[in-house]
Amino acid sequence: MESTRAGGSLRLSSLNHISVVCRSVEKSLDFYQNVLGFIPIRRPQSLKFEGAWLFNYGIGIHLLQSEDPASIPERREINPKDDHISFQCESMAAVEEKLGEMGIRFVQRTVEEGGISVDQLFFHDPDGSMIEICNCDALPVVPLPGSEPIWVCKRTTATASLLHPPPQQSPQCLPSAAGHLGDAYPVYVEGDSYASRL
Repeated sequence: MESTRAGGSLRLSSLNHISVVCRSVEKSLDFYQNVLGFIPIRRPQSLKFEGAWLFNYGIGIHLLQSEDPASIPERREINPKDDHISFQCESMAAVEEKLGEMGIRFVQRTVEEGGISVDQLFFHDPDGSMIEICNCDALPVVPLPGSEPIWVCKRTTATASLLHPPPQQSPQCLPSAAGHLGDAYPVYVEGDSYASRL
């Protein structure tokens, strides 16, 4: 397979944010904050339309108030093959229990590959956008033959908070997180002094 980067693809560093058009910014803010654990952050005052910004897990969620809320389609049946955003979790059992306590309807799926099982939970936000929670990190990322090296983006943010101090991490955190990639292919850690190549 011919390299796609050889043609001069964009040199990206990380996923910054996802924008969601809402019937009600207030209801969506409650969902993304109290269900998914995102933290409201300051939004530029130069933005004169209604919305809200949230941040956590290294990415942002930008909520935009729809100018025509009635035009947003009604919530459909949960279909895992619909467009969706996916979040990794530490305990699928804990997520399933919490969703049950909150009365949020979801469907479960399992993907198996090479003796590895990946569990998935799918549900909707207040506007019918699909959310997936999974333990997808259990599945190694194996580039196809002839592919360019995969860049593991390490996004450093200046979001220090006394209320939410960052968890302590061992020096072994980075190598273990990139272990699957390192076994199969060179892994480049962008912006990290630990190593430019594992």
